[in-house]
Amino acid sequence: MRAFMLLLLCAPLAAQAQPAKTKSGEYPNKPVRLIVPFSPGGTNDVLARMIAQHLSQTWGESFIVDNRTGAEGLIGTEIAVKAKPDGYTLLLVSSAYVMNPAVRKMPYNSLKAMDFVAKLGATFTVLSAGPSLPATSMKDLLAAAKAKPGELVLTTSGGFQYFASALFTSLSKHDFNIVLYKGAVPAMIDVLGGQAHVTFAVSVPALPHLRSGKLKGLAVGALKRAELLPDIPTLDETGIKGYDASNWYSIATPAGTPPAVVTKLHNEIARYFNLPETQKQLTTMGAVIDLKTPAEMRKFIPAEIAKWTKVAIDTRMPRSMD
Repeated sequence: MRAFMLLLLCAPLAAQAQPAKTKSGEYPNKPVRLIVPFSPGGTNDVLARMIAQHLSQTWGESFIVDNRTGAEGLIGTEIAVKAKPDGYTLLLVSSAYVMNPAVRKMPYNSLKAMDFVAKLGATFTVLSAGPSLPATSMKDLLAAAKAKPGELVLTTSGGFQYFASALFTSLSKHDFNIVLYKGAVPAMIDVLGGQAHVTFAVSVPALPHLRSGKLKGLAVGALKRAELLPDIPTLDETGIKGYDASNWYSIATPAGTPPAVVTKLHNEIARYFNLPETQKQLTTMGAVIDLKTPAEMRKFIPAEIAKWTKVAIDTRMPRSMD
């Protein structure tokens, strides 16, 4: 995993415009901080560094990635929310932004706190079985769960992966024993080792095990099949209708940022993400590009908050979940 991320960070970026000095008064004319509310090395961080390097080279000003971790993204996000809305503080947002209100008392209004520049895309998960379960399809898995309600162990980390697991149990109407781990990789390792049965395996660390057959990929947790695993159906295809739990990513600014700044950021980021070289990099890391405009994000965010709040209520998730 670490080697993959280092390789990705060192890989040549897409062809870019030549650096150009900005005129006084134009945006940007001083360094820009891009806050990542999660640790270095993960998908959030890699995306932020790709974007920061591109914008720095294109506009001739420094875009500096600032990792501020804790509370499933809440700490870094709150720093961004309180920043001056002038375009010089940006935030790399993921699905945690819309899931946190479902299980935490929020220090800000998630519907009004940020202006969203663009949705970038998403990474997928694969509902996967290990050697302790002789299931090779969703039909097998659901039959085993029905025969032994509450006995099949579904491993998960907190945050997005936990919500993905809860949505699955809710829509499938089957009882699994959801066990929390301190990270998605430890959750996957116990399934590989036979100590647990299934997990929503995160794309990049899971790919070698899925390709070798050590993990049996039963279904993809998005509405579209994964390009890297085209033979694995989606949960929707297998009968879990409407299931979609992709971990999406976006760039946002504090609410009240001048619309001209938001538009300039959106247009350049969209141009960069539409370059074939950028798309190839993202596909390699298990991501799917799904660009949305600021106007589309104003509809997307409330719908996502409502969706995951309903999941939390329906599955009786505890408040203040870590």
